[in-house]
Amino acid sequence: MAFQKPSHTFTKIHLKALHTNNFKILFALSFTVFINTLSFAQDIPKKGKTINRSIKDSVVVKTDSLLIPETSEKAQDSTLTDSVAPKKELLEHIVTYHADDYTKFNQKKQKLYLYNNAKIDYGDMNITSGNIVIDYTKNTVYAKGITDSIEGYTQKPVFTHGNNVVEPDSIIFNTETKKALIFNSKTEQGEGTVIAQITKKENDSVYFLKNAKYTTAEDLEDPEYYIKLRKAKIVPGKKIVTGLANLFIYDVPTPIGVPFAFFPQTETHTSGIIIPTFGEQNDRGFFLQNGGYYFAISDYVDLAVIGDYYTNGSYGTRLESTYSKRYKFRGNLGFRYENIINSERGFPDYSKSTIYNIRWSHSQDAKANPNSRFSASVNLGSSTYYRSSVNQINTGAFLNNTLSSSVSYSKTFQGEPQVNFSLTATHSQNTNTEVINMTLPTFQGSVGRIYPFASKSGSKKGIIQNMNLQYNIRGENRIQTTDEFFFKKEMFEDASAGFQHSIPLSTNFKIFKYFSLSASTNYNEVWTFKTIDKTYDVEERNFVNDTIKKFDAFRTYNFSTSIGTTVYGMFDFEKEGKDRKIKAIRHVVRPSVSYNINPAFDKYYENAEVVNADGLTEGELDVILDNVNLEYTRFQQASIFGTPNKNFSSSMGLSLSNNLEAKVRDKDSTATEPKKVVLLNNLNFSTSYNFAGDSLQWSPVRMSGGTQLFDGKMNVNFGATFDPYALDNNNNKIDKFNIDNGGSLFRLTSANLTTGWSISSKKGGKEKDKNLEENLRSGGRADDLFGVSEDFANQQIDSKKDGDKEEPPSEHYNYKIPWNLRIAYAVNYSNSRRQNEISSHSLMFSGELELSPKWSIGASSGYDLKNAGFTYTQLRFERDLLSWRMNFSWVPFSSRSSWNFFIGIKSSILQDLKYEKRRQPDIQL
Repeated sequence: MAFQKPSHTFTKIHLKALHTNNFKILFALSFTVFINTLSFAQDIPKKGKTINRSIKDSVVVKTDSLLIPETSEKAQDSTLTDSVAPKKELLEHIVTYHADDYTKFNQKKQKLYLYNNAKIDYGDMNITSGNIVIDYTKNTVYAKGITDSIEGYTQKPVFTHGNNVVEPDSIIFNTETKKALIFNSKTEQGEGTVIAQITKKENDSVYFLKNAKYTTAEDLEDPEYYIKLRKAKIVPGKKIVTGLANLFIYDVPTPIGVPFAFFPQTETHTSGIIIPTFGEQNDRGFFLQNGGYYFAISDYVDLAVIGDYYTNGSYGTRLESTYSKRYKFRGNLGFRYENIINSERGFPDYSKSTIYNIRWSHSQDAKANPNSRFSASVNLGSSTYYRSSVNQINTGAFLNNTLSSSVSYSKTFQGEPQVNFSLTATHSQNTNTEVINMTLPTFQGSVGRIYPFASKSGSKKGIIQNMNLQYNIRGENRIQTTDEFFFKKEMFEDASAGFQHSIPLSTNFKIFKYFSLSASTNYNEVWTFKTIDKTYDVEERNFVNDTIKKFDAFRTYNFSTSIGTTVYGMFDFEKEGKDRKIKAIRHVVRPSVSYNINPAFDKYYENAEVVNADGLTEGELDVILDNVNLEYTRFQQASIFGTPNKNFSSSMGLSLSNNLEAKVRDKDSTATEPKKVVLLNNLNFSTSYNFAGDSLQWSPVRMSGGTQLFDGKMNVNFGATFDPYALDNNNNKIDKFNIDNGGSLFRLTSANLTTGWSISSKKGGKEKDKNLEENLRSGGRADDLFGVSEDFANQQIDSKKDGDKEEPPSEHYNYKIPWNLRIAYAVNYSNSRRQNEISSHSLMFSGELELSPKWSIGASSGYDLKNAGFTYTQLRFERDLLSWRMNFSWVPFSSRSSWNFFIGIKSSILQDLKYEKRRQPDIQL
């Protein structure tokens, strides 16, 4: 690269008369024809080949050459390409330069001076600086800042070459060799910054450094830490290779160092080693935990293989994979396995067990396919996994008592009517009883509503036009097993399958203008592939069931109707001349009456055969069978969709729902309308009366309600059950009203109250910990009331988002202390048999307090008010050390008593520069 010298000379033009020299013109033309005939441009012919001279010149000279337009040599050449590269131009790109104060060229020294906001653009190279000097004799560019007596050294150079940006104190750049010497530079490399005293730019892709600092700190003038690189080589966007390097904290050297180091700088995903955490546990010895290898398989999927090892022989492994494709789907898959050994072989407390857990989450983008959808949420494995796991990543989920899974695919066929179907596999696992219920799979299909009597215009009026029907089908293959036989052949032996078909026919219409009446009938058909044949063994005094594997079916139908309306009431409190706080209260009441008929299908019932009755008289047999009900249906214990109704049922249902809202004076004086406040979201009452029953015809009255307080920050839900019948001396319900037995109109049998309250300061406190996502994926709570995972090493916490700006610190100490608090309260009362007791009574709470913008403490705990004891408690402490972070978590008591201390760099590229010390819980199997 070279720069063109601007001209500062003047040329005198003198006009002379043109003289034609015919001899010289003819000689030049003859020489040109001779050269064009015997030469072949600049191409050297290959040996053994002759030049084809039959090609005639395309230029015919018939007139004076001065009148013929000049043509290029290439156009006259008979060859299409030239084997000799043309001479390189002086400048390959257009050079543009600018300076605010002046642009001066020194003709004697062949130097160009640019001053104040100087700028040079040449191809993909750009230099901005306060002062730029271009030396044409040496082909160098020298850039430096401007020294001001007030502002100091300003307008430092910024050198940009391609995607590389360097901000030095000064720079010398050679335009021919494209080499440069850079002094006191700051260069961004990935998430970090390289600060070097002297940098030599060898070419576009190689830099050599001396006495450099590598840091991810934001304050580059006084970084809180850096890694000192004595000699290093940088390949921008790829790697940094260095010799002796050690860690400095605020310019204080530490003994943490390496003889050589390699820092990957690629912007794409790369594979690499995950450094484990070391520690010691009382009954398992020393351990290495959460170490392994990360595989960057592609831009769409990755895999992390992580393992734990304890010196007593215990070990664990985890496979974690995340995949995603934009506008298509995203998900993650994980498998965890642990082989846990307690104590030593030969000791009485020695034990060994294996546990595992499988998790899979998949979600499809809504834009991928509007007519079909696939989703998965899987969490299954050993029932004792979360309680027995020694890896503290599972701390926030060990209180889970239910594991559940669901994998589903649904498809919609657009049309009239619309057809839908879905396939779903479900799993529910009780970790206390170790009972597992699965459906492999569940098939559901439906045909959209059909209005056979609707008018062609589309409007539906009256009982006939509103008549509609549907078709629904559901098929299931149910499996019930335990941990012992999970995914073994015994698991499938007792599987039950069946189909249920239903065709509901309904209509609705208005009567008396304000009442809505609906009527429906439903046809139901159940298919099953197993039935039972029941016999009664007189000798053993019990029933014997014989399973018959064959297809069978039963059919039922019912009828129901309901009528309801909505009543609005407004209580106005406003009076002329008075500005009351409460303006009005609005009450909405929705009463409803329903009637249901379920016929008796006793044709599906028969009496069990009596066996082993030989030798008994008829009277003796009657005595034995006197208290035995031999009637049964072959579908009981075999049909997964219930059994036919044996008794005729004719019942009436009553329900009443309420909603209360108030209009109050707004605190904002500029508001023109009153503020609406919800007093009761709902207050519902329901009961029923069985006309066909011979006793206890009234069912208990059930009451439920809910509301929100304090601008929606507190949710309150309550419920109660009232029984109109009395109890006898043995606390059994009798067919006598409680009021007729000397009691009240209703007898309170149960009640419950739950509240959730979330409050915070105006600033709101810190953002939620990302470990809450681990809780949710493990089947736990979405909040931290049961604690959070303690996997501090693998989480990259950076609460600041792009574009967020930190508020300047206040001059007053403790000017604002952000905080938040979450409270959950639950109480249950039982009195169904005069026990009159609080069956459960608990209070849970969690919160965070930011002592300063960089210090925060948090806690999760609870108190069992019935048993008078604290529930699982976790105390947390976090310190933001700018580029570093420090976490401390402590579980002071319970079977998982433990603590964990962690300090490490937040940047993902240096996340393995950490220190972690922990005390594992001493879990006994």
